[in-house]
Amino acid sequence: MKIKIRKGDTVEVIAGRDKGKRGEVIRVLPRERRVVVQGVNIRKKHQQQVQAQGRTITPGIIEFEAPVDVSDVMLVCPTCDEPTRVGLRRVEGVAERVCKRCGALIA
Repeated sequence: MKIKIRKGDTVEVIAGRDKGKRGEVIRVLPRERRVVVQGVNIRKKHQQQVQAQGRTITPGIIEFEAPVDVSDVMLVCPTCDEPTRVGLRRVEGVAERVCKRCGALIA
C-alpha cells in the first residue's frame, strides 16, 4: 500500500512516548514504511572520532531523529489544523490528496 505522507508534511504523533508532538517530515522510507519527523523520537549516539576523505568527524554524544513507523503518525490538515486521514481523489487522471475531515485539498 502506498504511503500517503510526503516529505515536508506536518504530522502529529498518535502513539508512543512522543504522543501529541507535531513536526515536519524530514525523510520518508517507503520500503521500511517509516518516516523521520523533526524533533520526534530523539536518540543519542556515542560518536567516535573518524577520519574519512581528509575530514575528521568530531567525537562526542550526538542527538538525531530516529525513524518512526508510519502508522504512529497522522497527517495534519493545513486547512482545519487537525490530524486527519488522507483520501485520494482522481481529477483528469492525476491523483490528489484530500482531507477526510473537511474535504480540503492537501498540497
